[in-house]
Amino acid sequence: MSPNPTIASILETDAFTKHLGMFTHPKGAHLTERTRPLGAWLEQRIEYGTWPYSRSLETSPATEARLTSSNGAIVEGVNFGSQDYLGLASHDSIQEAAIRALADFGPHSAASAILQGNSNLSRSLEAALAEHMQTEHVLLFPTGWAAGFGAIVGLVRPNDHVVLDQNSHACLMQGARAATDKHVFFRHNDVADARRKLSKIRAKDTDNAILVVTEGIFSMDSDSPDIFALQETCREFNAVLLVDVAHDLGASGPRGTGQLGLQGMLGKVDLVMGAFSKTFSSNGGFLATQDASVRHFVSIYGGSHAFSNALSPVQSGVVREALRIVRSPEGESLRARSLSNIRQLRAAFEADGLECYGQPSPIVPVGVGDERLAKLTARALEANGLIANMVEYPAVARGRARFRFQVMATHTPEQIDTAAGIFRRSLAEARAHLNE
Repeated sequence: MSPNPTIASILETDAFTKHLGMFTHPKGAHLTERTRPLGAWLEQRIEYGTWPYSRSLETSPATEARLTSSNGAIVEGVNFGSQDYLGLASHDSIQEAAIRALADFGPHSAASAILQGNSNLSRSLEAALAEHMQTEHVLLFPTGWAAGFGAIVGLVRPNDHVVLDQNSHACLMQGARAATDKHVFFRHNDVADARRKLSKIRAKDTDNAILVVTEGIFSMDSDSPDIFALQETCREFNAVLLVDVAHDLGASGPRGTGQLGLQGMLGKVDLVMGAFSKTFSSNGGFLATQDASVRHFVSIYGGSHAFSNALSPVQSGVVREALRIVRSPEGESLRARSLSNIRQLRAAFEADGLECYGQPSPIVPVGVGDERLAKLTARALEANGLIANMVEYPAVARGRARFRFQVMATHTPEQIDTAAGIFRRSLAEARAHLNE
């Protein structure tokens, strides 16, 4: 390959013709040596500027940011790649809460929550979250991933069954696979298919438990299930429903109650888990339940709670303050601004003839389709000063590549127009290269 390869020449390389799914099951007797084909492929993508992942922020994750790309290039521009949906990470009272917690407790919980890793800040957060979710009990985890994985492995045993929406988050899928071999998937947001799966299981097994898993907002498609129908179906077959509200809690719904509030299901779902890493300005996650025995059971047998260090006091203090804002009139105002921004961005894309998947939410997925086109567009976005996240196979189906724009309440109308314009120009540049 020449030192300055043309677009036409690199389109025929592994960087464009291969995908991550090809490296999932490497062959070879040496555990680490067989990782080298993936490493070489990644290095080629990094060299050609088509690996828009593993980037490093040089500033706060605000509406405009500067970061270092995986190939060392500095990217500076409007930021639609951060999950700070209400813009609370830069809120004065959030910063003050962090400083106050640091001064009072130091930076470190210094133990698992099952030992002495709790603080009055984390206990206060549990109580406030329980009130917000209209449940009796909340169990905290160090990350949202840990909450999803830990809730499933804590409750499900090898003879039990897990029935998941086929688009469920990886932490939920991996939790199911770790807990039992008896896991199946139902078609995305298809309650009738979930019912068929449950009926088939119960026709053969009335002795063991069933957990059904879905999400409030699915982050790849920005769509939601009929939670009431799923909960009723679970009751019909003596199954338990778990809803992951990581992306909608705080960012939408009355007083920030997300899809549970919007669908009249607050406090009525068997199990609810969520993450603080989107709206609540921190790492961390939780499981909410009406049953104290469930909380105790998962705290002991969900390894990601019992054998991980607890949330730091700073994290607990930050989330507690973020929750206060979410539930306040200011939170309502921020959600209204967020929705206005979301509608403006979706309208701009649709005016350009682009498909925005799902419903209005802080995630605006824009379909591109062809993976080669997506990779070239991602490369152009960095050059043109726009930060957005590309999603490709196997995270989504082949030929369904897209960009996820993550909208903040603090984006200005001008920044939204700028982002839509840059995306339009970058996509056109990428199409022109493909047609050369």
